[in-house]
Parts: sequence; structure tokens; C-alpha cells
Amino acid sequence: MSSPTGPASGLPVRMPRPRQPGRHRRPEPLAAPEGAPALVLAVPGTPSAATRSLAEELVSIARSELPGLEARIGYVDGDEDEFPSLRSVLARAAEERTDRYEQAKAAGVEVSEPEGPAAVVVPLLAGPDNALLRRVRQAVMDSRVAAELTDVLGPHPLLAEALHVRLSEAGLARADRARLFTVATAADGIILATVGGDEAVQAAGITGMLLAARLAVPVMAAALDEEGAIANIAEQLRSSGSQQLALAPYLIGPELDAGLLDAAAKEAGCPAAEALGPYPALGKLALARYTSALGIAPQQPQGAPVR
Repeated sequence: MSSPTGPASGLPVRMPRPRQPGRHRRPEPLAAPEGAPALVLAVPGTPSAATRSLAEELVSIARSELPGLEARIGYVDGDEDEFPSLRSVLARAAEERTDRYEQAKAAGVEVSEPEGPAAVVVPLLAGPDNALLRRVRQAVMDSRVAAELTDVLGPHPLLAEALHVRLSEAGLARADRARLFTVATAADGIILATVGGDEAVQAAGITGMLLAARLAVPVMAAALDEEGAIANIAEQLRSSGSQQLALAPYLIGPELDAGLLDAAAKEAGCPAAEALGPYPALGKLALARYTSALGIAPQQPQGAPVR
């Protein structure tokens, strides 16, 4: 709990503006605690201008949701030049936090010595991918920085919403079930494509159930990186009565190898939607992982209701 002079324990919290009187006062905005660790978005895959643009957009969304947030981008396969590696970004975050403390102390400002993690690392992954997560953990260890690694972004209702939007943009699903119109190319069976093996397929299946509830069509998950898995799921859906299938990548984009999605769509004999990309809810989910790690946000962002 906080008092007018500061918190009783834990990280010092920026004091909000005085509450407006009356029943209809606005809720107090949440702000990043003073001295809070940096949010470091760990971006997998081969760095590129498109990947950087995507990551920057998601980080911008997180900053807009939490004023005062220090957010950075670290690339798992960074080159230390145009695309800074996760390891170097963590080291820099720790150094700059120490520098700020020493400068404040030298200026005579009464400040507490930094405690706890210097950064909270959020993997930019919709679902678990053990191979990539091992590399993220190794980068954290190699940095020799006290950092906390969060879970991946999914499963979550907002990811089902994002999948629905990408399918509707590709003309493969109705944008709104409540409206009285049809889409001639709307799929009656969805293959939810992921990478990362059985664990990733199981996690995708949870979001798949939420997507099935939104679209009122069967949704089955399959691994893009498992030979024959996509074709097998396509066969199962067709055997159960689905005739117009669609491939929906349960992937953000940077972790997707070039050409893998097109090859899978050909294997299944159906069109594919785009990867999730810079969908705004992903920035909110990354922030939710960060704030949950710090214990400053009891609730995660809610998904849109099923229409």
C-alpha cells in the first residue's frame, strides 16, 4: 500500500492524480513504478526491417498502456549492430539502471539502491516453442543480468480474436456473425498452424476452441514443423464433413520460416490467412505478462465478446 510519502514496501509507485469527486469519477490510471525493471521484448527469428517495425509497434502499444514504462527490443539472433542482441540489450538495461542510481545519489537525491530484476523478458511468441525458449533462456544467462523470463503470450481470448480478424481480412470468415450476410469463400473448417511440437499444438488447441466458438466451425491444431501433420488434420476435417478449409497461422511472424506457410497451404490444399503480425492486442498481452511478473496488474486484458 502507498502513503502520501511513498510505499510501505516493494517498488516505489508513482502517486496518481487526486481522485475526482462523485460517482462518475474516472478510474485511476496505472503507471509504471519508479525504478521498475525494463520490459524487454525478446524477438525470435532472423531480424529484418519488417520484424523491427512489428516489434516497435507492439512496444509502442505497451508504452501507451503504461505511462513511464521503459521498453526495449532484443533480438534472439541479433547482430549487435542494426539489430541489438537480447544479451546486449539486457546488459545495457542493467548498466543504465545502475548509472541512474549513482547519478541521483551523487546529486544528493535520496534514493534506494536498485533491487530485484533489472529487466522482465517477454518472449514474442504466441505459443510455447521449446527450442526458441531455450535460446532465450541462454541469452538471459549469458548476459549475467538479473532478469525474469515470463511465459509466452498465449493461450488467450485476444489471440482467438486476432485469428478471427486475420481470417476475415483474407475473406475466409465472416467478420461479424451477427450481421445477416455471407462470405462465399468462408471456411467451414480451420487448421490452426503452429510450430514447436506437441506442446505447442496442445496450447494452440486451447485458443482453437475459443476460435471455434467465435466462428461456429471446427478448428483443429497442427504443427507446421512436423512432416505430414497439416495434411493429416486436413484429412480429418474433410472426413468429418468440412469442405472449404482454411489455414490460420497461430504465429506472430518473426518465428515463421520463409516459405513454410505457403508449403503447408499447398499440402492442405486450402488458402491461408496472414500471421498475427502487429495486432494491437499483442502489445497489451506483452504488457500483461510484464505487469503480472511485477504484481502491479491483477487483471489481464479481456478478449472481445463472441458475436
